[in-house]
Amino acid sequence: MWKLTRRLQPHINPNRWVIRNFRSGESGDATGLYGFDHLKTAKGFQRFVADAIERSSELVSYISGMPSSPEIIKAMDEISDTVCCVVDSAELCRQTHPDREFVEEANKAAIEMNDYLHHLNTNHTLYAAVKKAEQDSNLLTKEASRTAHHLRMDFERGGIHLDSDKLDKVNSLTTNIFQLCREFSENIADDPGHVDIFPASRIPRHMHHLLNPIYRSTERGQRGATRAMHKSKQKGFRINTDQRTLSSILQWTSDEEVRKIVYIQGNSVPHANHGVLEKLIAARHELAQIMGCNSYAHFMVEPNLAKSPKVVTSFLQELSKTVKSKADEEYIAIRNFKREKCGNKSAELEPWDETYYTSMMKSSVNDVDTAVVASYFSLPQCIEGLKLLVESLFGATFHTIPLAPGESWHPDVLKLSLHHPDEGDLGYFYLDLYSRKDKYSGCASFAIRGGRKISETEYQLPILALVCNFSRARDSSVVKLNHSEVEVLFHEFGHALHSLLSRTDYQHFSGTRVALDLAEMPSNLFEYYAWDYRLLKRFARHYSTGEIIPEKLLNSLQGARNMFAATELQRQVFYALIDQMLFGEQPETARDVSHLVAELKRQHTSWNHVEGTHWHIRFSHLLNYGAGYYSYLYAKCFASTIWQSICEEDPLSLSTGTLLREKFFKHGGAKDPAELLTDLAGKEIISIHGQGIIPATTGLLNELRL
Repeated sequence: MWKLTRRLQPHINPNRWVIRNFRSGESGDATGLYGFDHLKTAKGFQRFVADAIERSSELVSYISGMPSSPEIIKAMDEISDTVCCVVDSAELCRQTHPDREFVEEANKAAIEMNDYLHHLNTNHTLYAAVKKAEQDSNLLTKEASRTAHHLRMDFERGGIHLDSDKLDKVNSLTTNIFQLCREFSENIADDPGHVDIFPASRIPRHMHHLLNPIYRSTERGQRGATRAMHKSKQKGFRINTDQRTLSSILQWTSDEEVRKIVYIQGNSVPHANHGVLEKLIAARHELAQIMGCNSYAHFMVEPNLAKSPKVVTSFLQELSKTVKSKADEEYIAIRNFKREKCGNKSAELEPWDETYYTSMMKSSVNDVDTAVVASYFSLPQCIEGLKLLVESLFGATFHTIPLAPGESWHPDVLKLSLHHPDEGDLGYFYLDLYSRKDKYSGCASFAIRGGRKISETEYQLPILALVCNFSRARDSSVVKLNHSEVEVLFHEFGHALHSLLSRTDYQHFSGTRVALDLAEMPSNLFEYYAWDYRLLKRFARHYSTGEIIPEKLLNSLQGARNMFAATELQRQVFYALIDQMLFGEQPETARDVSHLVAELKRQHTSWNHVEGTHWHIRFSHLLNYGAGYYSYLYAKCFASTIWQSICEEDPLSLSTGTLLREKFFKHGGAKDPAELLTDLAGKEIISIHGQGIIPATTGLLNELRL
């Protein structure tokens, strides 16, 4: 019933609204983690949970008395806000806090709150109240009516409308699915695989400090009458084939045999996930069937723009056909380049060659030196770029807010407000940008608290944390980002702005709480700013000389990005098709999942499948985005159209920002997603396909010259 998401929520006029329930820390008084007084110590999570359950239970009792429909929806949203605040805070703590006691208490809090959520989601009195409110839609505002409808649908997607036996089965399957997803993730972390490479000289020197040295004894005969054998130690490296290390080895290692060994090992583990994935597919399928759906893909896609797996599959297959010819051309170009470099006119191109040779081709053709590029993107200057962006588009600024004692979880953390000169603070966000041991390994915008209207004079502003993993160089105090990291920073900032700029009455729809196949649009849109010279020339300066990044260098970067655009798009289509097929309608007899994945690769990419590899067993998107990976491609298409029709001509103007804010950002998920898109960019941005909606692809295909 309640949407718990890693992405966050909303903004408002101080002349109309009172900011509530947040201690800014400016007084210097001690507070707790994230500004919550409960969290002054790790054990405070226990009180945090207890108070949330107590307040929610009071609201449940109030709703049980069947007050007016507007009051039912308001109280339901307060329950959602109360519960989500604890769950989201616990999730951020689990992923980023360096103190194990805090992490362990956050884990306990998450488990206890999830148990309480189950209690709420199976409460028939709440379900009856929500149905009553939905039926009284004439008494509700448009957003309240939409909230009532979605709450009722969320209840039913949890199985509350089923008989007790089926509901018990749904609850059992839901628990099992959660455990299988956790097991799949833990297997990836616990069993990354490894290979031992001798001698050490086979690995590029600049990577040595990232790897674990190992030694083996060797015997060498000496000339002379006795021909004595002398033992010596030969140095090598043990290479863990986790995704990050695997990518680096494949990009930088000239020894093809090393690349092959590492590729095969990295794409063959963890073996335990074969069984886990099969169980996950079966459990999700059984759940979907109990819920009256033909497949889990149908169950997941139905609430979104696409509406059905048939629409998604048609969209993906059409893209696959469109991109195939250009992708084949790119494949041949890479193969010919390999043959030229290795001096073998009959050499075949293998999957472990792709990253190595495409990186070399990009550098040679476009004269791109990643170290030179990074010298223009020191992290402080990139933050300056984000400041310039919000000031130009929205007339807003970042204000640094002093952290109160106990509020932060690490010395690296900064706290900012997004401030508008007329409207006051729009929301608050923490920056936790540097990598460290045991920290969440990716980049994400984590919710802490959502935005919602409390009364006619009070609005609860959103709080979030923008978390990245940028590495400090060993030989420099300046943190410099490669351009792909700059793109990631702008991507996540797009998610953050979606939360900070939305102004919904209910936190149920605040910020990124939108249809799955729309959620990634703002983040993809803001990636364009990382490539636009009109912004870059205002902040991208050499860290030591202050020189503005040359436009010629950016043009070279763009050339490198576009060299293999068809191959990359083809890969994303392939990933999305795997996701749809695995969770689509199931055959009568058991199927070989690895064989299915291999066949899809042969049909929809230009590359060979390597026998014995099982890349999908560590494709973690199958967990969080099960049957929803296609949404990344929807988002790319939407963002491309919006950039070209709204932003490209004058990307930094206040008029552009006002249009984005008024037509899209401020509404969060409170309006129909198709209506949001067409209001912003016109009817051409979407097309009707059967019962569902697909994005226009013309903009993206033209952009990629396909």
